[in-house]
Amino acid sequence: MRDFTIHMYEQLLQAIQKAGYTFLTFEQYCELCRNNNLPARYVILRHDVDKRPWYALRMAETEAMMSAKASYYFRIGKESNNPDCIKLIAQLGHEIGYHYEDMSLCHGDHAKAYEHFCNALDYFRQFYPVRTCCMHGAPMSKYDSRDLWDKYSYNDLQLIGEPYYDVDFSQVLYLTDTGRCWDGYRYSLRDKVPEQQQRWNEAGWSFHSTDDIIRALQTGKLPAGIMFTTHPQRWTDKRLPWHRELIEQNIKNIIKGIVSLRRG
Repeated sequence: MRDFTIHMYEQLLQAIQKAGYTFLTFEQYCELCRNNNLPARYVILRHDVDKRPWYALRMAETEAMMSAKASYYFRIGKESNNPDCIKLIAQLGHEIGYHYEDMSLCHGDHAKAYEHFCNALDYFRQFYPVRTCCMHGAPMSKYDSRDLWDKYSYNDLQLIGEPYYDVDFSQVLYLTDTGRCWDGYRYSLRDKVPEQQQRWNEAGWSFHSTDDIIRALQTGKLPAGIMFTTHPQRWTDKRLPWHRELIEQNIKNIIKGIVSLRRG
């Protein structure tokens, strides 16, 4: 079976359910952490909608059919920001959040970036009472948008969480499809948790394919808390777009490897 299809994603969700995990949005995770009331086994479903938002809607529909709720983070740019798509995903009961890259867009100017962030947040709050945000890695930019919080606080904007700050990764395994594989931390510049990765590798929690993860779920080899992050533009049953994404991502992985070496 081809990986990174909606059919494969449905198989993953079914394996998560059968393994006894509770699905959580990131917003729910933050609230339950506050109250010290997390389920015994839980999976946080997070989607970074970098582009092709209709692919995100297809994932959201699949989750809704399985009574699973997820968090969808949209960029402000037109490649991600589709109002009709955002409305439909919110109507399905999913969380909407802001996938921010303001330091990159404002060329490292903190004041301009904060103003831009606030305006974008107000925009997305038309569709959903946004309470969490998540950094977009913007691998080709020299700016890390998390640096915005060196001078400002997202809590002042009634935001209760940002995954890279508010997830306890000593207790939560982070699995992301960055690089169009599940061990793409080798290619990723920012979407990774380097302080935990060696421990996860040693525990046998590094996987290449979705099938690998499904087998680990079926044999009970995964920890009690997991965050899954996907980029929905990678997941499609249509053969031509599937092959296009495969080729594009392979090229991106090479470029990101070169950028990483230069920055290192």
